[in-house]
Parts: sequence; C-alpha cells; structure tokens
Amino acid sequence: MPPKNDPEILALRKELEELYKKLQEDQKKVEDTSLEKACESVGAAPKVKLTTKKLMKGHLNKVNSIHYSGDSRHCVTGSLDGKLIIWDTYTGNKMQIIPLRSAWVMSVAFAPSGNYVACGGMDNMCTVYDLNNRDSNGVAKMVRELAGYDGFLSSCRFLDDKSIITGSGDMKICKWDLETGKKISDFIAHNGDVVSISLSPDGKTFVTGSVDKTCRLWDIREDKPKQTFFGHQSDVNSVCYHPSGHCFATGSEDKSARMFDIRSDQQIALYKPPTENSGFTSCGLSLSGRILLCGSDDNNIHLWDTLKNQHNGTLSGHENRVTSISVADNGIAVASCSWDQTVRVWG
Repeated sequence: MPPKNDPEILALRKELEELYKKLQEDQKKVEDTSLEKACESVGAAPKVKLTTKKLMKGHLNKVNSIHYSGDSRHCVTGSLDGKLIIWDTYTGNKMQIIPLRSAWVMSVAFAPSGNYVACGGMDNMCTVYDLNNRDSNGVAKMVRELAGYDGFLSSCRFLDDKSIITGSGDMKICKWDLETGKKISDFIAHNGDVVSISLSPDGKTFVTGSVDKTCRLWDIREDKPKQTFFGHQSDVNSVCYHPSGHCFATGSEDKSARMFDIRSDQQIALYKPPTENSGFTSCGLSLSGRILLCGSDDNNIHLWDTLKNQHNGTLSGHENRVTSISVADNGIAVASCSWDQTVRVWG
C-alpha cells in the first residue's frame, strides 16, 4: 500500500471530491421541489408514544445486533459475550441460546421463515444455524460456515432459506448458496467497508451503506451498482428500505439521517436531532414509512415525521449506546439493543 499522504492519491481524492460536488450541483439544478414543500398541505403526524413493553436481560456483554423474524414475534440478538439469543418478544422469554466459536459478533440475521439465523463478525466468516435441528449438546445445529473473506463480516441478510447475502470489511458483497455452501458471486461493492444491507420489499433489489460515505442500489442478479447516492459527510452506518420500495433512509456518523429517492436519484430529506452531539448507529421505518427511527450514540432512539421533517420525540431507557434497532414486519413493535447489555421491545 502506498503511504496515506501519497501526492498522487491526494490529487485523485481531490478530483473525486470535485466530481461529487459537481454532481450535487447538477442535482440541485433539476430539483424542482423539496419533500417538505410537497407535503405542506399534509397534517403533522401525531406524537408517537412508544414505551418499553419488555426489558430483556440475558447477555453478559455489549449487544451489537438485533433482527426480527418474519413472524414479528421472535428476534435474534448477538453479543460480545459469544452468544446468540432467540427471544420471544411477546413474553420476554429466551427460546434458545446458541454459543458461538467467536465472541466478536457484529451482525445477526433471522431468515424470514424463522427457520435459520446467521451471524458473523471479526471471525471473518458467516455462520448459519438451523433452529429446528439440535446437535448432540441440544443446541441449534450449525449448518454452514461460510469463509473466504479478507475482512470482518459487517452485515448479512437472508434472501430465503437457501441463499444469503453478506457485506464485509474487505469492501465486498457476497451471495451464497446455503445448500451447497458455495459462493454464487462476490464483488467489490464500495471504496470502503460495507457496513449495512437492506433488502427491498419485493426482494429484487438491495441497498448498501459504506464507510466511503455513499449508498448504492443493486439488482440482486447483477454485480454492478444501478445507482450511487452521496451526501453524507461520514460513514453511513445503516440503511433501511422504505416500505414503498421507492426510497430508503440512512443513519450516519455525521450526526444526521437522510432520505434518498431512487426515482429522482438524489437526497430528498435531511433529518437532524434537536442537539447534534452524537452519530447514528442504526435506522428503521414504521410500516407506513411515515416515522423514521434512529438509534444513537447518545443512548436514545430518535423519531422523525419523514414527510414534515419534524423531530417527533425520543425513546429513552438504554444506559449506553443503542447499537441496533429492528422494526417488526407487522409494524406493531420496535426492538433495540445496546452496549448496556439489554434488549428492549417498544410498543
């Protein structure tokens, strides 16, 4: 690797920044209205009153990731204590505890069917467990260890029970066939670590967020991006598809959340908290897409009315950084996890 202050690299970086600036100026020229202006006649959303319905304890270290099952009842969490826990969010009970070979888990995923969970992190692999089958120790059976990454595994999402898509610290996206355990494709997706993946409602496209400050739109069948979206000033920590499939929300280290519209190929809204003192780690949208929720370094979950661009309140309760949030498919609850070792279900 050349040194960081290599003059050639600095010149190329400057050229790239100028290109980005020019593209943004060109976008501004064709922007005929803003989301707030277009929604002036729309009434403001009522104050969202969510409270902690379940406070779930069981992890013995920071909880890094959470994801709901397709049944909107069960969720999986991964923690630095080296355990995955399957929770019943209705009762707050633990359904299964899965010990991991590596404690450094950064991402978890629940298959929509509820049959499988996957996780990965600093072990540079994606491990898949079958929740319906047990091994000799009575623990969910490990069915696949997907190796072949040159960096940590930062995100994974099941397409179905037979295939999974992953993003990693080697800037790549990989698609795997879980029946054979073989890669279907792998390709460089960004100019930095891929940190977040969100599948579209129809499952035909997906969006990625990266530390290169950009988001990209992909067709499931192809390995070239359809669109690149820029605007963030720092790492894009989280992306979340809008239920309509026409746009997506992002949460970033630059202390802002944004909405990008796929059809107009640009940013249509910028959401900022009342006090800008912390970055956003994760984001989610309500079932209607009207409310944006973002987990933050300030221990809270911030809410916005997406159409009116108004801060709609905060969910307080966690005592440390909120690392991940997941909205139930049926829209009735939000689950969050934190470095305070707890998991909360809000409703």
